[in-house]
Amino acid sequence: MTQFPFDAIGFDLDGTLLDTFRDLGAAVNHALVLGGFDPVPLDTSKDLIGGGAKIMLARAVEVQGGLPDDEFKRLYKAMLAYYAEHNAVHTVPYPGVREALTQLASQGVRMAVVTNKFEGFARSILTQLDLIDAFATVIGGDSMGKGDDGQFLAKPHPAPVIAARAATGDGSFVFIGDSTYDARAAQAAGVPFVAAAYGYCDAPPQELSADAVIDSFADLIPALTRLSHTA
Repeated sequence: MTQFPFDAIGFDLDGTLLDTFRDLGAAVNHALVLGGFDPVPLDTSKDLIGGGAKIMLARAVEVQGGLPDDEFKRLYKAMLAYYAEHNAVHTVPYPGVREALTQLASQGVRMAVVTNKFEGFARSILTQLDLIDAFATVIGGDSMGKGDDGQFLAKPHPAPVIAARAATGDGSFVFIGDSTYDARAAQAAGVPFVAAAYGYCDAPPQELSADAVIDSFADLIPALTRLSHTA
């Protein structure tokens, strides 16, 4: 029986486990240039991450005048095709990720990834970075299918977090993320939420109604221990 205070942990991917903005930004710029738009500085792509690739590209296009739906779909497909071939060129785990995942696994903690990135992309990247085996499941933005409105059941919908908890044994579960999408999904799923302040936060971390805030991945295990003691 594990001595760790939680049986399982769910992690967001972009901005939480992995620093992905350079590869995502390159894919956005590839599509923008194809569409006759100006590329965006890579650093600004951090501000577009959170709701998934489609929202990321849509925001970048919108600030330059927008596009009709059919033309946007063409660019979106081009972006996905480019990203499929270039999704782990510059992407790296945040400092301390490998060490913490190893420590958690040694204590019997089961782990899951819950991301709005398509599951195939998430699995590809984690495999290329030799991290895939750390996780009991990887749930992407397309993994839960679509709701009655025709939209994927992705964060901030609670379904992916609930599914991750079930896949890791339905025990005590905590979710780690860096955005309002993550915070709202965790809260709707009824699980504790830890905000990764080092990530691509789309709101001040202190405003995410988090149960704890960490400034680096190395802070995670101590923060979860403290969180358990105060719960």
